[in-house]
Amino acid sequence: MSDGAVATTLFAVFMAGTVALGLLAVRGKGRGGGLAEWSVGGRSLGAVFIWVLMAGEGYTSFSYLGAAGWGYTFGAPVLYVVAYMSCGYAVGYVVGPMLWSYARAHGLVSITDMVAHRFGRPWLGAAVAILVTVLLLPYIQLQLTGMGVVVSTISYGAISLNWAYFVGFAVTTLFVVVSGLRGSAWVSVMKDLLVIVTLAFLAVYVPLHYFDGYGDFLGQLVDHKSAWLTLPGSGGSPYGEGWFATTTFLNALTVVIFPTTVAGYLGARSADALRRNAMWLPAYNVLLFVPMLLGMAALFVVPGLTGADSNLALLKLVVDSLPAWGVGVIGVAAALSSIVPMAVFMLVIGTMWGSSVFSLVPRWRNSSSALKTWSQIVVVVAGSLALVLTYAAPHTLVRLSLISYEGMAQLVPMLLVGLVWRRLSLTGALSGLVTGVGIVCGLVFTGRDPLAGVNAGVVALGVNAVVTAVVSVALPGERDERPDEVVLARDPVGDPVGRGPVGDPMGRE
Repeated sequence: MSDGAVATTLFAVFMAGTVALGLLAVRGKGRGGGLAEWSVGGRSLGAVFIWVLMAGEGYTSFSYLGAAGWGYTFGAPVLYVVAYMSCGYAVGYVVGPMLWSYARAHGLVSITDMVAHRFGRPWLGAAVAILVTVLLLPYIQLQLTGMGVVVSTISYGAISLNWAYFVGFAVTTLFVVVSGLRGSAWVSVMKDLLVIVTLAFLAVYVPLHYFDGYGDFLGQLVDHKSAWLTLPGSGGSPYGEGWFATTTFLNALTVVIFPTTVAGYLGARSADALRRNAMWLPAYNVLLFVPMLLGMAALFVVPGLTGADSNLALLKLVVDSLPAWGVGVIGVAAALSSIVPMAVFMLVIGTMWGSSVFSLVPRWRNSSSALKTWSQIVVVVAGSLALVLTYAAPHTLVRLSLISYEGMAQLVPMLLVGLVWRRLSLTGALSGLVTGVGIVCGLVFTGRDPLAGVNAGVVALGVNAVVTAVVSVALPGERDERPDEVVLARDPVGDPVGRGPVGDPMGRE
């Protein structure tokens, strides 16, 4: 059997196992529940499932492609990923239980629900759902693209890019539509086991195979590639100290309100599970150093990679040095690192449209099963749109991805500040959001990111916050007569179980 056939067979077996594991999660509550069961696992996932699900958000195809590619091309700037994720977990220790408590008290299932409930405007949730969909679609497309590159490479060309894209879409859509967040959590267990084993193996194997261990490898790096070890890295990159600090700050704030992160929060059984999770998650970041270091190791083994080819730095080491079955196993881990995050992105988009857009239709508003059905349809549509654009216009969504994280950051004042400051008005929140998103688009698409060494998203968020505060004070809008315990969020420290009152499933008072 050829190397390509061996690797492809392994890939096919694991993909079948992925679908089976996702469908197995349908047992019990998974199939018959309504929107809350499908979208947030019935708020019943324990600490272990929440840990693997949220840890999986940090290990996408970027871990095997982008992290190694950035390490190969720039060096030290790639460490911003470890920095912002670790800081984000610290912020999440406080914010996660607060969002969980607020959503549980009012029966909410997404950030769009929270925004609509806080300001008492259902249409606002629908508007935010549309904006967030535009910002999330690039992530689906990028995971499809990443999986295609991984699978085509590890199969020695036996599986084409186009077929790899379709397989990723089909596998992900099938188990997400049927089993929702619970299925993603179950598949995350298999994915995380493979990620831990394969990255731990490569961390030991590559330095020994290509060098005389870490001493020799790091010695060569210091002697011949020292620019890769300090900011701003190699090649005159714009990613210096200012960019590193501001990007870490911005992303640490943004990751805690990122819709996929919030989906993990809301699926938890208790607030204490989220606190424990926030303490455990930074340990998982240690693995991120592996592709970063091995990307720099590839500088000596496969020199001369430029542009998008640099993202193949780690995979080229794998294909060059391992037998076909080893290549297949590592390829499966990398492919699952695309599938699991892509599943949660698709799930979140469907949930937002079900709970915030379709709930505006009177005939569906009071039917959780109908909203779940429409949410599942949106999952298929969103995935199909990303797949079609991957084939037809691969660079369209890639350009949009430049503003995805920085654009999502502009929701921080509306969501987080709005849940702790009663005087924040609808007019102020909308004014800040529009201003922030406009500045991000203007700076990114005119090539001014970073701006004077500072992340453009931080500049936009600063202006956003000022506009939000000033307009809220100057134009307070209509007085909200609802009591503070309805409008504002609290960290449920005083409740040992972390339950709080449970309202209507769709958040109506």
